[in-house]
Amino acid sequence: MSAPAYQFLGESKTKEMLQKFTGERTGWVLVGDRQWFFPRRYVDQGLGFFEFKARPSDTWVVSYPRSGTTWTQELVWLLSNDLDFETASKKYLAERFPFLEFSMFNHPEVTEEFVELNQGDPEKMDFCRKLGVPGYDVLQAMDSPRFIKSHFPFSLLPGILDVGCKIIYVARNPKDVAVSWYHLNRAIKTQGYTGTFEEFWDYFESNLTPWSPYWEHLKEAWALRHHPNLLFMFYEEMHQDLTECIQKVSKFLGKTYTDDQISELSDYLDIRNFKNNLMVNSSELRDCKIISAGSFVRNGKSGTWTETFTEKLEARADDWILQNLKGSDFVFPTFNNNY
Repeated sequence: MSAPAYQFLGESKTKEMLQKFTGERTGWVLVGDRQWFFPRRYVDQGLGFFEFKARPSDTWVVSYPRSGTTWTQELVWLLSNDLDFETASKKYLAERFPFLEFSMFNHPEVTEEFVELNQGDPEKMDFCRKLGVPGYDVLQAMDSPRFIKSHFPFSLLPGILDVGCKIIYVARNPKDVAVSWYHLNRAIKTQGYTGTFEEFWDYFESNLTPWSPYWEHLKEAWALRHHPNLLFMFYEEMHQDLTECIQKVSKFLGKTYTDDQISELSDYLDIRNFKNNLMVNSSELRDCKIISAGSFVRNGKSGTWTETFTEKLEARADDWILQNLKGSDFVFPTFNNNY
């Protein structure tokens, strides 16, 4: 199977967006028939990601960004590792559960700026440089079993369902996704977004934020939801009944735990505790001045989009959602579902 073709984003739109997304310096590409949106570093690294070799013992968490990925990763890692809270308390989640394609978002100029920001601290300087190392090289050197995070759609991760590894896909209400994605784009310097939320929604709705189109991403996974190696979950379900979701994931991973152990894990994952956990909250990026404090795991709530959307924008978003659900059997959970 050959890698999908790509085309560069138009010159006029590129010029406009480079003023808004200051962490990117050269522009973006549209990949494949669905025109997946990525930084231009995809040109150099995309084939390596497309040809990445999964192993039967791998465990993946796949999602569109800001869909509960980090929460799910920690849940999956602990269930897979006999509730090893001691290791989880000492080792960053990004080390235990690497992000396959984060290197695409570390433009060389920006990486050097990160290095400059940390002058005088060789350990931090080295950490900043390593952010640009492609995830396929990092993971290739890791022993099994590996735990892998990715926001790639399944069509850009060919074959991972068929080698025997386990994959948990998590989806979330697009309004909450957009609000959370906006805040992260503003907070993290690899994105460096400087515009308003209304402008960001324009880009999101127009499939001009990374890993878009949002609907194609979800629908690809939804179509595969009956595959025995895939568990499709909703972020809203985790909020509604975290214990039930823990049990569901545990069964999917072939693990068995007592009620007391599940209760202990549920308390550990409670968002009030989770958002203050330095091992999962990208504190290593904060310490290197790559992301602002307290901005990675935010409030962890569902339905808070109402605090950001104007009435006019809400009506527009609802129409966009309904148009994209038309003719599809994709269904959001009734919990906090206003569509």
